[in-house]
Amino acid sequence: MLQAIGLTSAPRRSAPPAVDDLTFEAPRGKVTALLGAPGSGKTTALRLMLGLETGRGLAYFRGRPLHRIAHPTREVGVLLDDVPGHPARTVRGQLRMVCAAAGVPASRSDEMLEVVGLGALRHARLGRLPLGMDRRLGLACALLGDPHTLLLDDPAKGLSPREINWLFDLLRAHAAHDGTVLYTTADPKEAARTADRVVTIAQGRLVADQNAGEFARTRLRPRVVVRTPHAERLAALLSREARAAQRSVEVVAEHGSRLSVYGSSCAEVGDTAFKHGVLVHQLADETGDAGPGRAPSTAGASATAPTTSRAASGSPGSPGSGGDLLLAPVQPLRAPLQPVRYELRRLLGVPATHLIAAAVLVVSAALSVLLARTGSTALPRLLAAWPGLLPLPPAALGAGLLGALSFGDEFRHPGLARSLGTVPRRLGLLLAKLAVTGAAALLIGFLAAVLDAQALRLVYGGDLARPPDNLPGLSASWSGLLVGCAWSGLLAAGIFRRTAAGVAAMIAVPVIVVPLMDAALAGPSAHSVAGLPGRLRELAWLRVPYEVDRWLLAGVRTLAQPVGAAMVLSLSVLLCGYLFTGLRRRARW
Repeated sequence: MLQAIGLTSAPRRSAPPAVDDLTFEAPRGKVTALLGAPGSGKTTALRLMLGLETGRGLAYFRGRPLHRIAHPTREVGVLLDDVPGHPARTVRGQLRMVCAAAGVPASRSDEMLEVVGLGALRHARLGRLPLGMDRRLGLACALLGDPHTLLLDDPAKGLSPREINWLFDLLRAHAAHDGTVLYTTADPKEAARTADRVVTIAQGRLVADQNAGEFARTRLRPRVVVRTPHAERLAALLSREARAAQRSVEVVAEHGSRLSVYGSSCAEVGDTAFKHGVLVHQLADETGDAGPGRAPSTAGASATAPTTSRAASGSPGSPGSGGDLLLAPVQPLRAPLQPVRYELRRLLGVPATHLIAAAVLVVSAALSVLLARTGSTALPRLLAAWPGLLPLPPAALGAGLLGALSFGDEFRHPGLARSLGTVPRRLGLLLAKLAVTGAAALLIGFLAAVLDAQALRLVYGGDLARPPDNLPGLSASWSGLLVGCAWSGLLAAGIFRRTAAGVAAMIAVPVIVVPLMDAALAGPSAHSVAGLPGRLRELAWLRVPYEVDRWLLAGVRTLAQPVGAAMVLSLSVLLCGYLFTGLRRRARW
């Protein structure tokens, strides 16, 4: 059972709250429709239940607020907006990535594809899904955790009549298995036809809470719809005849040439039009809403619409009667629950990753061969394919771009469920991104160096492909450069939520920060760090092998270089900025 008690959104400026003291229940085993005209506060009410909007009130899911549920995706399935995701990712890849975020087995994705009828489109790209299939995918995402409660915002939007019937058959099946379903709609006929219970709201306040039969009997009225180029004249004629016959007839002039006639029949309206020579383009029976959302102008005699008393928003002494309880915000999920698996699927699930890696390897090999022709380039720069004109070698540029896309795509095409408050600033996700992008950078750098050596051996023979002197130190410097570029791009993109910002921060290190470090370190040094490993050994409690001294000294020398110092400084600044923005966002909750 879902209980909403005294939901009230925070008013913005001088405007009234979008939801005002809203209280209702969605019983288990039933499909409940939240009915209201556009702008009545339906979506805001759902967001208040999920803690995505600030306000007052309480929302209980089987007696527990959402922020006290360990795994919300296994209790509540949500579809608020269109399904987020990179348009180049496949349907199956998107679902498997969401599975990692929700902490459910990957096999669940294939099951849900069959349930929602997307089995034949499992390899289709998200950007090429036919109309209406994205709603099916959204429903599959909502059902992944096998939740008890489904919250759906206008789930039938963009669906054909056949798909609408399929959708509500699925929702009824979920409710029949002791589940709770709450969806929003603006169509009263759809609510009466598909829901077991209808909750009607207007201007954010509760108007009626009825079962479907009572709603259809008290709030829907039959009417005659007429389309005629002489709508004003026909409305006057119908009103005049109703007054003469002392009959209760309501004539509503709607948009264009359309009239809605309540209290009459097609035969009577047709007779009046024929008798007075009024041309009629359409004459049909319909069922219309008699709720407060309709406020058209009327002409002639009118019959008073049936009224329904406003349901009480809370019994005396109930938690929602005063509406003065703060709505406990949903803590953003510590998402994803399987961060490394999620990040690997995000990275490898789009063609851009493979294209970037292939372009880096090809460009790196070509540059290495061209640089070797002059004979003036040192062997380490040949293997790195790093000409003096470029701020960074191709492998470092590719690593930085992958790092920037790691967060840039997360904000542009969010794979995490925004509807449950998951934000890509959680510590677990950050560590997973750092680990995965660092490993990807090292892999690209290793492949680039090996491919460059083989290209040099193939073109110029084996002399240029010999292992360079001080290979361990050069490998450490090369690895630090690659990982530093990847992390610089990642952190900057996470701070500014743009891929371009990550790329700019990565390029700024050699272009701006390194010259500044050169200027700072250009002066003469009065002291030396010679003997640092020995002094550190004296301070250490554990005795480490003497071979570690060589690696420690190589690391110190690497950091002493302007590029190394600039990279460490930039990463420190970016990490502090990332943590600051993350903590500031958390403080708002």
